[in-house]
Amino acid sequence: MQEKLRIGTRGSKLALAQAHETKNRLLAAHQDLSAGQIEIVVLSTRGDRILDRPLAEIGGKGLFTEEIEAALLDGSIDLAVHSLKDMPTVLPPELDLACYLEREDVRDAFICKKAASLRELPPGAVVGTASLRRAAQTLALRPDLKVIPFRGNVQTRLNKLEQGQVDATYLAMAGLNRLGLKDDRIHALETDQMLPAVAQGAICIEIARQNTRIRDLLAPLNHQDTEVCVSAERAFLAVLDGSCRTPIAGLATVKDGQLTIRGRLLSPDGREDFSGRLSGPAEEAEPLGRTLGEQLKQEAGPEFYARLLSATSQGQP
Repeated sequence: MQEKLRIGTRGSKLALAQAHETKNRLLAAHQDLSAGQIEIVVLSTRGDRILDRPLAEIGGKGLFTEEIEAALLDGSIDLAVHSLKDMPTVLPPELDLACYLEREDVRDAFICKKAASLRELPPGAVVGTASLRRAAQTLALRPDLKVIPFRGNVQTRLNKLEQGQVDATYLAMAGLNRLGLKDDRIHALETDQMLPAVAQGAICIEIARQNTRIRDLLAPLNHQDTEVCVSAERAFLAVLDGSCRTPIAGLATVKDGQLTIRGRLLSPDGREDFSGRLSGPAEEAEPLGRTLGEQLKQEAGPEFYARLLSATSQGQP
């Protein structure tokens, strides 16, 4: 194989680590492919450039994918490596998620040098997060805390924490692990304490739908259990209108051919909290996710979404 293979990615350390992981997996799977034939193409996205406002104010998840998807569509890259939790549930019709790498640790990390858990923070402590999901779950457990917007890459947020801008923050354990970061401020949160974002810890690879050459190259890299679990979670998210304006958490697991999905829908202030769980055959992953989404949507009722729309239109978190 002589044709160049171009991998598109964002330019953060974590995004580059994920792109290099994909490159290494491709080299391991294809002996006729050399390192010199694979080029990593760094692309700047609007989400990377605008750091002074919450994602919900500037467009949501597509902010991290639009420029990269445009490069796929115009043929300047052959595949794109994404954190799946950043991906919208609806893709451009010409594009497809062709591969899911084996999932990393799904948990959130509570980052704090003053306390080992959220419960140990003193009243009125300041928690910084860019995630409405994390903010809502924080306030559901500790309504006495102050939660403020807090964006930036992993190192930026750790630096801001060290400078005392906040008392605590959150990061994904998957990202910390992929970067090899060890720190006594890092405390992993079990999923019954903080249910993760849909598809957290999963890397997906996006391609042009008709590009069978790249699809075939990626086939040996695909991890079936990861694909099954995230398909259930993304189906759940799609039913609940999973934009960055809605605090939604979901996690599916597979064991002995049975899939279990847990989901949670909250108001941004954490006062309204709807959760559920479903189990069934793994081959019914997407229907199970949709069914759980419909159950929570019905439980919350149209009034919940009306209140959410009213709050966001008035500039509330």
